[in-house]
Amino acid sequence: MDAKLSHEPVARRVPLPSRDGEMAYLDFGPPERAVDLVFSHANGFNARTYRTILGPLAGEMRILAIDLRGHGATTLPTVIEGREGWIEMRDDLLAFLEAATDRPVALSGHSMGGTTSLLAAAAQPDRVRRLALLDPVIFESAKVADAEESPLAQGAARRRAVFPSKAAVREAYQGRGAFKTWTAEQVADYVEAGFRDTADGQVTLTCAPAWEASNFRTHNYDPFAAFAQSRCPIDIRQAEIASTCRLEGHQAGLTRDGRITVQVVPGTSHFLPMERPDVVAEALRRAVAP
Repeated sequence: MDAKLSHEPVARRVPLPSRDGEMAYLDFGPPERAVDLVFSHANGFNARTYRTILGPLAGEMRILAIDLRGHGATTLPTVIEGREGWIEMRDDLLAFLEAATDRPVALSGHSMGGTTSLLAAAAQPDRVRRLALLDPVIFESAKVADAEESPLAQGAARRRAVFPSKAAVREAYQGRGAFKTWTAEQVADYVEAGFRDTADGQVTLTCAPAWEASNFRTHNYDPFAAFAQSRCPIDIRQAEIASTCRLEGHQAGLTRDGRITVQVVPGTSHFLPMERPDVVAEALRRAVAP
């Protein structure tokens, strides 16, 4: 596989009439090859954020990395009042699988994208052959009753949305806050698809702060029921530091028969994919293996 092709995925859109819009995605790999895996990003991010992680695998597999509702270049509606939360993301992903794949595929995702993948596998098990979940958001529903007041939701709502330029965004983000452990190339990829031009010559977030905050406030799903309803093998890579994958009291039962495995990756934070691309590559190779 040509190195340039592997790192420069093709940008595409697929109409999802049942969901009232289009979903944007990046296509890593040869177009003549059947899709092997569909990847979903974390809340507030976008598909291009993971280019340096997924791109090197394009010579081995074909990956479609999607922009979830309210993120990147996807045009699905973003109505906050009365929204269904992550079940809405699940149904978007299932509609995408119907439109863009013609056989069962592996699903992978980071954070919210991992949970969305799990919920899709539970709802339509015949569509998913394996899951590779990268520090997914797994909480008992009782533990997120105060999501409205969570620091993550409040922080997202206050996020600065407008900057003079993408260069100014990169300078503001590099080495700071959530981006402290990211490479300059990873930050640049996030900014490239995470901001769009405004009419007055500035740039603004493609994922509006109110939408990102609403995702942190809508944990209306039962991940442990989803584990039980899914049928495929599930591999979880869990961050060692401040993980959002809370399996306390459930892990022994989940892993008892070997269908679900959990591996804590030493030294990683919730941004495990950016910190350990090698671990992601191993997990995705395993997910698409015959």
